[in-house]
Amino acid sequence: MSVDTSHDRIPNRILIANRGEIALRVARTVRDLGGTSILPYTPEDLMSPAAELVDEAYALPEGSGYTDAAAILELARTTGADAVHPGYGFLSENADFAQAVADAGLTWVGPSPQAMRTLGDKLSARATAQDAGVAPVPGITDAVTDADRVIAFADAHGYPVALKRTDGGGGRGITVLASDSEVRNTPAFESAAGTGTLILEKFVTAARHVETQCARDRHGDFAVVSTRDCTLQRRNQKLLEEAPAPFLPDAVHERLVEASRRLLDAVDYVGVATCEFLLTPADDLWFLEVNPRLQVEHCVSEEVTGVDLVEVQLRIAAGGHLGTIPTPRGHSLELRITCEDPSQGLTPSTGTITRLRWPAGPGIRIESGVVAGDTVTPTFDPMLAKIVVTGADRDQAIRRARRALKETVVEGVTVCTSLHAHVLGREDFARPGADGRMKVTTRWIEDAVLPELAAPGQPDADAPPADSHRTRSTYVVEVNGQRLQITVPDGILGAPARRLGAGYPGGGQRAQQPLRGRGMGRGRASSGSSARGGDPGAIAAPMQAIVTRICVSPGQRVREGDLLVVLESMKMENYVHAPADATVADIPVSAGRTVTAGEILVRMRDTELAANPRQEA
Repeated sequence: MSVDTSHDRIPNRILIANRGEIALRVARTVRDLGGTSILPYTPEDLMSPAAELVDEAYALPEGSGYTDAAAILELARTTGADAVHPGYGFLSENADFAQAVADAGLTWVGPSPQAMRTLGDKLSARATAQDAGVAPVPGITDAVTDADRVIAFADAHGYPVALKRTDGGGGRGITVLASDSEVRNTPAFESAAGTGTLILEKFVTAARHVETQCARDRHGDFAVVSTRDCTLQRRNQKLLEEAPAPFLPDAVHERLVEASRRLLDAVDYVGVATCEFLLTPADDLWFLEVNPRLQVEHCVSEEVTGVDLVEVQLRIAAGGHLGTIPTPRGHSLELRITCEDPSQGLTPSTGTITRLRWPAGPGIRIESGVVAGDTVTPTFDPMLAKIVVTGADRDQAIRRARRALKETVVEGVTVCTSLHAHVLGREDFARPGADGRMKVTTRWIEDAVLPELAAPGQPDADAPPADSHRTRSTYVVEVNGQRLQITVPDGILGAPARRLGAGYPGGGQRAQQPLRGRGMGRGRASSGSSARGGDPGAIAAPMQAIVTRICVSPGQRVREGDLLVVLESMKMENYVHAPADATVADIPVSAGRTVTAGEILVRMRDTELAANPRQEA
């Protein structure tokens, strides 16, 4: 299309209801357009890069945060904002907040609340897809409340199957089950009771995850900016994304575009969106979900088209036209740099970033909201940055990505760079199969890559050595006149050495900044540990985490194994069970609160818990 967008109005004063790297990303576009960026911040973010770069930054009221819709809306009113951009995470998919923004006479930079409700709920999204003639993953398109129905479905379609919370997203709220026994013993039904609805789908083990970056304006114009491949993931969380999706048959590309158009037309969608699908080796294309917001991986679509998707969002939100979308050129990869240890199955790593150096040079783009001195805690998202690498073709992009990883230095926490280096060096990732199709699937990282990285004696040539989840530091030494760089586990050389880059740029000190918080995913079941102080009736948190759900109430009689509390920490959902038959005496915590390791979650009575302790699994 060739619509002139030069006269389209774009909001001038834009409040960014977010933090970290996405807040920086939006603020930069606002500045490019000559607008004013406004940022709310909490005390932890007073000295954050985002707060420093925006035009105006205002403290949120004490005790509130980035999910406090009322506080953020009041700040938008008092600062004279004329639009609210939600970024991703936090309130970005909250239809009630979107409605409140519109009711206040402000521009909501996103789709209508009704479209968000229809597509944000997995149950209605499946129904919408079916009505639009887009086939979802085989499953049951209504609420599933008991094990018998799951087992009956598995008898017909086979295991594994996936129970999905309809209010989940980004890999959250998914329980994969592989047998009748697992179905009968899963805590998913208890966890969802009263707070969410479960749907059931066949869990497809041999497939690619492909998606379309779409945009549609209120005049009915639609475009797929680019396709993307997000197959490399673990625990349903993406690790590496690329655009355009490689090794994609032309017929499949056409089906992706048409299916995406039907989905957005069906709800009269206005804004940018991502339509996600599974593609099987037999070229079955099954709809997964529509994300009604900017995606973390939007950068690779921008790099191959030259389109600023935030600018497109702002223009469309103000009633303007989509405009011309160039045909993709070249190839782009995005490497998510997370605080996770590949040698330990991507176990989360925490600590203070003592040294930080990102790569540079041709084809390199860094999206990050942290600096040396920031602290990574279990409460927040472990993603430090996105390294976006673009080349004239996929081979050049891969070579540049390998070079970028060699230039990257992160000390004080363990990051996943060795995983990326290993993946980029493997032929089964870099080259298609004899049939011209991509060899890897969504299970490849967990089934093939992580076991190799964890195997003794199998270090990656391009990666720093792993050492049982210990943090590492790099030192420069001179041996016989030659400058050498060595990376060793912290403490192996005795007293801590002086590290460079630990302070704030310019020599000053800065407040420690935790990373951006967001919803997290499902993990293994565990029970609480005994509380400090020896109280046998107290069930304590086994880790620092967020209390997401309390499943019992004071005075309730519970049996051994009953679900008490659900905790979320570093993308992992942890279940705290009753260690014995007992009565709930007191619950000193509340949902949404952050607790420290050892803090009491539930006090029990009417039983000898000390005689039957059950520690974290």
